[in-house]
Amino acid sequence: MKIGFIGMGIMGRPMAINLLNAGYQVSVNSRTKEKAASVIEKGATYVESQKELASDCDVLFTMLPDGPDVESVMLSGDGLASHMKKGSVFIDMSSINPGISIKIAKELEKHGVEMLDAPVSGGEPKAIDGTLSFMVGGKKEVFEKYQPLLLTMGSSATLCGEVGAGNTTKLSNQIVVAANIQAVSEALMLAQKAGVDPEVVFNAIKGGLAGSTVMDAKAPMMLSGNDKPGFKIDLHIKDLNNAIQCAHSVGAYIPMTEQVMEIMQWLHNNGHGQCDHSAIVKFYEHLMNEKLEKEN
Repeated sequence: MKIGFIGMGIMGRPMAINLLNAGYQVSVNSRTKEKAASVIEKGATYVESQKELASDCDVLFTMLPDGPDVESVMLSGDGLASHMKKGSVFIDMSSINPGISIKIAKELEKHGVEMLDAPVSGGEPKAIDGTLSFMVGGKKEVFEKYQPLLLTMGSSATLCGEVGAGNTTKLSNQIVVAANIQAVSEALMLAQKAGVDPEVVFNAIKGGLAGSTVMDAKAPMMLSGNDKPGFKIDLHIKDLNNAIQCAHSVGAYIPMTEQVMEIMQWLHNNGHGQCDHSAIVKFYEHLMNEKLEKEN
């Protein structure tokens, strides 16, 4: 099985390396070859032409920033959709508007190419250790055939419905994550303002109903002042924009999402867009004019 992989960003690199570690033959492409250096060192072949990559592979993966990027690569002008060979499959792991996934799938169908939209949750740490969660849209038989391939990069892969359902599920995931980080920020800042060590509060509540994977991952970052991005504010803004657009198109009401979106936009406008999304706490630090920190 020949695998093509386009997108050597913070997530794509470790995901491609995990495919190589599983013994697959992987060819890669990126806007700059330097970004793919660590993957090439692990045994990947670098292909300068995306068209050559698409026409030669049995499975084409993309891991790109947003829907317009995927749509441009696949459909614009002489896009890759027309160069993929009949019987191959396109698996897009980007987090994008589900409407774009459906549009691409319809075009690929004309060329005898199947598609799965398979966005992931887990960020860079889980991309590195191969424990991402895949939310997948597509035909059941296609999903079942390629699920083992996804599980070389993740610990779970769940079929959520037809093409587009994977990204709809991912948007739902991103709403829960963003709102959870906002709630943790508010709670820990409340504790500190009331004179209680926020680290003690975190340790006291993490084992109860308030506990969550999000809190376990992000509260320690907030308390230590670590905003090194596992998932950037600007990328979460992109996801919430897609969620809001999707909500408008189907008539869903998501006021909490719109509120946390405003907080993230403030962070972007004040120089924190490249910080981890746990930097939502910086908005509360600004409002309360004090830094969240654990007691010595």
